[in-house]
Amino acid sequence: MKVLYRLKAAGFESYLVGGGVRDLLLGREPKDFDIATDAHPDEVRALFRNCRLIGRRFRLAHVHFGREIIEVATFRGSHDGSGEDGMILRDNVYGTLEEDAWRRDFTINSLYYDIRDFSVVDFTGGLEDLEAGLLRVIGDAEQRYREDPVRMLRAIRFAGKLGFRIHTGSEAPIFALGETLEAVPSARLYEEMLKLFLSGHGVASFELLRHYDLFRHLFPMTEDCLAQEENGFPHQMVLRGLENTDARVAEGKPVTPAFLFRSEEHTSELQSH
Repeated sequence: MKVLYRLKAAGFESYLVGGGVRDLLLGREPKDFDIATDAHPDEVRALFRNCRLIGRRFRLAHVHFGREIIEVATFRGSHDGSGEDGMILRDNVYGTLEEDAWRRDFTINSLYYDIRDFSVVDFTGGLEDLEAGLLRVIGDAEQRYREDPVRMLRAIRFAGKLGFRIHTGSEAPIFALGETLEAVPSARLYEEMLKLFLSGHGVASFELLRHYDLFRHLFPMTEDCLAQEENGFPHQMVLRGLENTDARVAEGKPVTPAFLFRSEEHTSELQSH
């Protein structure tokens, strides 16, 4: 609220946006809060001494309050920064509130809370999809996935986390685009894996990844091992590990990637035995 009201006092538009608005409307406790504004990053930094600018593809302002970070992004506009395969290579293009809404990934993440009149601004039908429990990509789903293949993993993560159904038009391209994940930097994939498996909905994420044929592109040797099931092994072993991790998250206990993730060589050893 401090960030929102200071931006407002300085004459800028500012809105709470994304997962924070979505989760509040669902009666969930938001994990974090993001803000969208017409202020440019340098203008945000000038207002907050506790602000750092990050990012290359798109400049973001991080306003620090102790260990908490409020991410402030300038409205995004249309871009022409795609490579030959359709992936976005640069994205530092500013726009209007409505342009920003249509640039976001899913309708339920494109809701803006306006502190000026305490309203929710919805350009994409996100409120209707939220009420219907539906996850829908904004725009042409195949094109949006090709622009950023991680959006497919985000679709699965939100579906597993929220218990939502992926819209038919948004799920169909996923089955055919798994190979596009190979162009994503491993560090970014690893970060997404942590969110998928260590956030309390690991079992659902695992089952959805296999259903949409993405798991084999992320863990090929593990998939080969799972294909040779005998008396429930190793599928049940994987499920037990994920169930245990989900339970620990629900109980507020610490979890570690090392419990779930093993090297491909170790998976080969399991397969050989």
